[in-house]
Amino acid sequence: MSDTRSLQVAGYIVGEATPTEFIFVSPRDNYPPRWEYLVVESREQVGGELRDVMVLAQVELIASESQVLTKQLDVEAVRRICEARLNTINVWGKARILGYLAEGEGGQVEVLLPRRAVVPGNPVYIAPREVLERFFSYPSEEGLHIGCLISRPDVPVYVSVRGFRRHLAILAQTGAGKSYTAGVLIEELLEKGATIIVIDPHADYVFLSQTQDGRKYRLAERITVFRNPGSTGRYSGKDIRNLRSFEISFADLEPEDIFGILSIPERWAYVRNAIKTAVERLRGRGEAYSPTDLLAELDEMAAEGVIDEDKCRSAKVHLQPLLRLPVFGASSVSISQILRPQHVSVIDLSGLTDTSMDYIVSWLLNQVYQEVRTGRWSYPVFVFIEEAHKFIPSQSEKGQKKTYSSGIINTLAAEGRKFGIFLVLISQRPFKIHSDSLSQCNSQIIMKITNPRDQTAVMNASERLSHELMQDLPGLNVGEAIVVGEITRVPVMIRVRRRQTREGGADIDILAKLREARIDRRSREEMREMDAKTIDSGEFVEV
Repeated sequence: MSDTRSLQVAGYIVGEATPTEFIFVSPRDNYPPRWEYLVVESREQVGGELRDVMVLAQVELIASESQVLTKQLDVEAVRRICEARLNTINVWGKARILGYLAEGEGGQVEVLLPRRAVVPGNPVYIAPREVLERFFSYPSEEGLHIGCLISRPDVPVYVSVRGFRRHLAILAQTGAGKSYTAGVLIEELLEKGATIIVIDPHADYVFLSQTQDGRKYRLAERITVFRNPGSTGRYSGKDIRNLRSFEISFADLEPEDIFGILSIPERWAYVRNAIKTAVERLRGRGEAYSPTDLLAELDEMAAEGVIDEDKCRSAKVHLQPLLRLPVFGASSVSISQILRPQHVSVIDLSGLTDTSMDYIVSWLLNQVYQEVRTGRWSYPVFVFIEEAHKFIPSQSEKGQKKTYSSGIINTLAAEGRKFGIFLVLISQRPFKIHSDSLSQCNSQIIMKITNPRDQTAVMNASERLSHELMQDLPGLNVGEAIVVGEITRVPVMIRVRRRQTREGGADIDILAKLREARIDRRSREEMREMDAKTIDSGEFVEV
């Protein structure tokens, strides 16, 4: 048992107490705020015997009440009672018990839930920093520094890299800080030697190789940004370090790949046979070819009488969507450039159509899955998927079509951990994510969410998010989060730490842009006035 003589008394347990919660009363001028951490002495089974332990709890509710000042009184009566100092105010709170620390098998620290109720009359103490640090830290090889406690900024919070084995979801409404938080985790994982792939639809992560002030990040050489030539890009290529081209060779696709992309079922045998024959003819020439070349080959086959013109026309109709996928090039990017030890590969999809983004993600993740599943790549791979609802949409949404990439992402969610592929799904619309994939994320970092449908989706996906914690989501500030699941010993409310790397997806500075617009407008007016004076004076410069 810790020495409690140096601890600050926050109050005393009163009324009914259970192994999961208790009520306490506090001094009216010195009570703990909501979300503060408390400790209380108890006795629990540890190592087969009953021992004294310190149980950690968190304040869920704090209230003040008066037995004298009731709502039935009028204003004048309240004034007289207060002037006569006859009023007495009681402050009480409710605390949720989080558990106590014990040493498990192999010497690892674990949190156990009490089986016995704490005792009314016992003092309640403000949790000391050293106790909180033990609860919210991990050994250096395992811990990822994500931030600090909201209620105790002096206490750092770490999450467990082991918890990623059951996948993670980062969920928040727009502007709450989900991409910023993902950047913090990427920094920490890279330090640990992780292989990371980031699916980046809006160029939120293209500046990971730069510091906040634009200088070169010390691990910049371990970060590569891949961009498809068909992308307009959110940022100029000259502003991005280590930018590489991401292309997929159409000639590398098997006929079955084409059938899958275009959803051509087996019952359409004549269409499949026509396309398969055209592919074989093109490959026989030993040259690279494009979707346009495939269409031309079908016309050639019809002209030669190899296939019927009507069947040729039908096959060409089904191939038309390929022309709307500007992702193909002369050669495919090598998967060895993307899967590298202690390396981040950012796949910049900004400026591409949803269909093009979807196909690239499908192709890439299938390649990664094959490399890892067959043992050609033997290290863990962490796949961050921003805007996850675009790639694995909920099938309950009316009019929502199945995407190319939903099949492989759902496969990775269900089976990837067996081979060492761990997903991090990031979204501002949790209710739009396929429930099968979201439910496979046994850990969540949940930031401010006010939409009821999103709140319900989060609640359904998380077994560890209590109703009380759910009610706190709308009250979180930007950069604050609730962390639950296997990446943390107990649910914890944090403020995300400051990133070392530059964020690409931050909102524009509206005031600064408006100032620039005013300066630009004045400059243009001055130029017009100078031009007008030059014309009026008849002074022209001969060129």
